[in-house]
Amino acid sequence: MMIENTDVLIIGAGPSGSVAAAYLRQQNINVIVLEKTQFPRIVVGESLIPRSMDHFEEAGLLSYLINQNFEKKPGARFIRGEQICVFDFSQKFGEGQNWTWQVPRADFDLTLANAIVDKGADLRYNEEVIDVKFEGKKSTTTVKKQNGETYQINAKFLIDASGYGRVLPRLLQIDSPSQLNPHSAIFTHIDDIRRPEGREGTQISFDIIETEVWLWVIPFSNGKTSVGIVGPTDYINQLTTNQDAGEALQNAIQKSDFYVKRFGDLPYEFNPIWLKNYSAAVTKMFGDGYVLTGNSTEFLDPVFSSGVCFATESGLKAAKLAVKELNGEDVDWQIDYEDYMKDGINVFTTYVKEWYTGNLQELFFHQPENPDVKEKICAVLAGYVWNKENPFVKKHDSVIRNMAHLIKMVKEMDDSSTK
Repeated sequence: MMIENTDVLIIGAGPSGSVAAAYLRQQNINVIVLEKTQFPRIVVGESLIPRSMDHFEEAGLLSYLINQNFEKKPGARFIRGEQICVFDFSQKFGEGQNWTWQVPRADFDLTLANAIVDKGADLRYNEEVIDVKFEGKKSTTTVKKQNGETYQINAKFLIDASGYGRVLPRLLQIDSPSQLNPHSAIFTHIDDIRRPEGREGTQISFDIIETEVWLWVIPFSNGKTSVGIVGPTDYINQLTTNQDAGEALQNAIQKSDFYVKRFGDLPYEFNPIWLKNYSAAVTKMFGDGYVLTGNSTEFLDPVFSSGVCFATESGLKAAKLAVKELNGEDVDWQIDYEDYMKDGINVFTTYVKEWYTGNLQELFFHQPENPDVKEKICAVLAGYVWNKENPFVKKHDSVIRNMAHLIKMVKEMDDSSTK
């Protein structure tokens, strides 16, 4: 069997793997990237958040992306019946980027992949990892090509950025149940022929059908719009009698008073993709000679578009620490990587949970708005979940619940006084 050698082997060429590869190439590290599929390909995660822009810039990828003229995302809108809450990333607490993009992931991921090739990474499509063995910190990975042939790669360090493929979690049996209740999603793209002029036509929106059920609408610069439904798995299953994703999504769109006229009778660009019980976790994020990044570690929920941000944050952080380890420096992967990543993941997990309890929605739609509270929540939604100067980060496990309780108490008192 043919055997090759490299400094770092990366499994997966999505945003996490690409950011890691780009940074490693800046440090003149030899990198092989294995991708099981062929790009371009359609995946979920089309709404970015500003924190990712920092990662693209540091990894030298921002200029490649700017040239694609993706739809700019200055904020996000949440709709609940006749109530509307708009977050503007330029009006957030603390420093940080104030805009990002809405992207067709097929084009976005291909742009990143082409960029890392341009930077000297050895990217190989249609190659699947079927086994990994470790001897100390060195790994031997067995790879199967599209034609069925196999070969091996010896690497000094291994980064698993395989996303939903979750290669090392499966092979090393370190999968873990998610902290979140089971939810599912169905989405497709639609030729947005009735798109309104101006900001109304291009604004990303989340239309709340029920407390735990919402429709996403993500317009792209190419005239297409991503439309998807998210909700408890049981609810999504009941949208169709025969597990037909197209029927389920159509029934979901009919429930949106805000968007049914815009999308209700339009054909799909592709048969809707159904993601079932998508949240996942692992028992550990690293081991001798390897680290897990992106969705290989933990995927939460698309409600606040955190997926790509955690992918790029972890990919960049892993690459930096891998360089140190390759240079013979001591690296505390527990503190510098897993604890760090979990700090941010825990903040977003709280926000996702409190969204589905309805507590966060109380804060979003409360009138009159509290600008100070809104700025601090906006910073979280922008991805700055490691800034503990923000009390909505530092006290995330209590502040939302407590404020929502206070709002409800005031409402009850007002209702009692009017009776």
